[in-house]
Amino acid sequence: MFGNYFYNESLRRMTIAFGQIFNNIQIKRKDSGGSVIQSIRVPLAYGPKEKFLVRLDQQPSLQNREFAITLPRMGFEISGISYDASRKLTRVQKFKRVKTSAEGKIMDYNYMPVPYNISFNLYSFTATAEGGLQIIEQILPFFQPDYTVTINALPELSIKRDVPIILNRVEYEDSYTESFTKRRAVIYTLSFTAKTYLFGPASTQKVIKEVQSDVYTDTDTVNKAREERIIVVPNPTSADADDDFGFTTTIQNFTDGKNYNTSTDSDE
Repeated sequence: MFGNYFYNESLRRMTIAFGQIFNNIQIKRKDSGGSVIQSIRVPLAYGPKEKFLVRLDQQPSLQNREFAITLPRMGFEISGISYDASRKLTRVQKFKRVKTSAEGKIMDYNYMPVPYNISFNLYSFTATAEGGLQIIEQILPFFQPDYTVTINALPELSIKRDVPIILNRVEYEDSYTESFTKRRAVIYTLSFTAKTYLFGPASTQKVIKEVQSDVYTDTDTVNKAREERIIVVPNPTSADADDDFGFTTTIQNFTDGKNYNTSTDSDE
C-alpha cells in the first residue's frame, strides 16, 4: 500500500504559500531630512539558517571569485511536522468531482484530509539594527497571533482550504560582540505554525445511477424471500453526476418467494 507512489503536492503548496506572505518585504533608507533615498526589496529564499551564516562569513577568493552574501536577506525552512488530533475529521466522507472528459460517467474522489501542524522558521539577516526592525515591523502587525491564507489544496477537485498561520515567538540575535574581522549580522528568527491538512491519493469510480434496496419482513434474509423492493433513479435518467436533478422512487411488492442474486443480476 505504502509503496505505491502518489504526490498531490500538499506540502509543496503550503510551503510556497508561506513564502509568498513575506515575498514583498522592503527596507527604505532615508537622508537626514526624512526623504527616501533608496528602497530595497529583501530577497527571500528557502534554506536553513546555518547555510545563510556560512555564506555570510565567506571571504573573497582571487581564484574562484566567490563573494560573501549581501544583506539584507531573508530565509525560511520547515522545522517540524506533527499530527494534530484535535482537528481530526471523519474518514469516510469524500470529495467528488466528475471527470470532464468522461461525459459524466466517471468521477474523481478523495477522502477527507489528515490534519497536520507544520512548523516554519523565518530568518531575517540585516547589517544594521534599523534594517531588522523595519523588516519585523512589516510582519508582526498582521499576526494577532495568526494570519489566514487560502490555499488551492487540491486543484483536481476544486478544493480550497483556509489555513491559519500562527506566530509563536520572535528571537533576536546580534553578532556585534564578535571580533572586528567578523561581519556584523542582526538576525531575527520568527517561529510559525501552519494548521493545514494533507490529502492522500486521489481515486476514480463510476457514477451510480440506480440504487436498489430489498426489504424483508424477517431478519433472516437467507431462508426468507424479499417482499418489497425500492428503486431510486435520477430524474431525468440522462442526468450526469454534476447536473441539477431530482429522483424517482419506485416501490414494488412481491409474493413469488424469490431473492435477488447479485451475481446474475436477476431474481431466483
